[in-house]
Amino acid sequence: MIRLLSLSLALGLSLTGAARAAIEIEEVTSPGGIEAWLVEDHSIPFTALEIRFMGGTSLDEAGSLGAVNLMTGLIEEGAADMDARAFQAAREDLGASFSFDVGPDTLRVSARMLSENRDEAVDLLRDALVEPRFDDIALERVRGQVQAGLRQDAQNPRRIGNRAFYEMAFEGHPYGRPDKGTDESVAALTREDIVAAHRRALVRDRVYVGAVGDITPDELGALIDELLGDLPESEAALPGHVDFGLEGGTTVIDFPTPQSVALFGQPGIERHDDDFFAAYILNHILGGGGFESRLMQEVREKRGLTYGVGTSLVPLENAEFWVGSVASSNASMAQAIEVIRDEWTRIAEGGVTEKELEDAKTFLTGEYPLRFDGNGPIAEILVGMQLTGLPESYVTERNAMVEAVTLEEINRVAAELVEPEKLHFVVVGQPEGLSEGAPRVVAPEVLLPEVTLAE
Repeated sequence: MIRLLSLSLALGLSLTGAARAAIEIEEVTSPGGIEAWLVEDHSIPFTALEIRFMGGTSLDEAGSLGAVNLMTGLIEEGAADMDARAFQAAREDLGASFSFDVGPDTLRVSARMLSENRDEAVDLLRDALVEPRFDDIALERVRGQVQAGLRQDAQNPRRIGNRAFYEMAFEGHPYGRPDKGTDESVAALTREDIVAAHRRALVRDRVYVGAVGDITPDELGALIDELLGDLPESEAALPGHVDFGLEGGTTVIDFPTPQSVALFGQPGIERHDDDFFAAYILNHILGGGGFESRLMQEVREKRGLTYGVGTSLVPLENAEFWVGSVASSNASMAQAIEVIRDEWTRIAEGGVTEKELEDAKTFLTGEYPLRFDGNGPIAEILVGMQLTGLPESYVTERNAMVEAVTLEEINRVAAELVEPEKLHFVVVGQPEGLSEGAPRVVAPEVLLPEVTLAE
């Protein structure tokens, strides 16, 4: 089944004027029943394919932490009758590009292929997804790489803070566990654990597909079935929703470094909440707008307390929160935190100005079309929209949604959503002036991966 939606999208403003192009999103259902979104573009003989499997590292079992991450690193280390070296050589001969990554919610597969070699490239990728070898020699090599990364992370203040923040915020939930596992848990993983992780994570009923390029709907339907049709149906249940569990306050992680780093956050807002766009613009004004944001102006420009400070709304699949980060010397971190808290209070109580709102709208509507720059980025947008449950019309309606936010609306959301009393700081370092009254913990040995901050 093919459903065509013709969407006209302004693809950017430049000094020479507005360039416009038509993006036609086609909903494709393969003969085997797998759905995908497609944008045809026959201008060059090239196709970009983005695949997401829901679940990600949240599917790790308690006794095999890090298994999904390690399995993902092994997908292209040999498949079917090819060992790792033969697989890499075959991919290079085809001029194809495959990449695999995993996060708390999804396992990501990105593929780029030339039209003349598309069938062969799909066959090769299919072998990697459906028949990975998980050879002992590859397992030990990638295991060593993961463990080396974990040991490096254990000496990185920002990553230590990241790990502690999520562990405290989501205690008892998969989001609160180390996605990459620990040195000990990764060392204990067996090939059977990796095979089981593959069976849990790569399943055909939790897959989302976006494709852009030199391919027709019928060709894409056949490609999807060839690529994914032999994967199993899901067996493991996905985790449920979890509330942001940190109360207001400060936690200090004692770590010998001349510069402290802090991760801070409070409860956020669901992506499908009616007030999301007001909150999104509000975040831009407060801390998401680079050098023009209030936090950058107050913490860096006026006081010189940091090189950078920023915030973002994070709507994960099963949690939503507002997070920020800042780095400052041990001597000035306490003052930086004080200024951030003051700005949090000021925007909650006083809202934003008409000029701040209009400037934010101008920036956000102007930069959005620039994201549609090439087949790969568009394919990522297509699959991201599916994952988030956004309609195809979102690409043309998004800027209108931004423009529709009023001053009264955004200031109401500021009063309701911004909660200074719930803002919690996790500081890694030896900050002066934060020792009294702030819980102090030992730096953890492992940490969670950086969360992807997205609109």
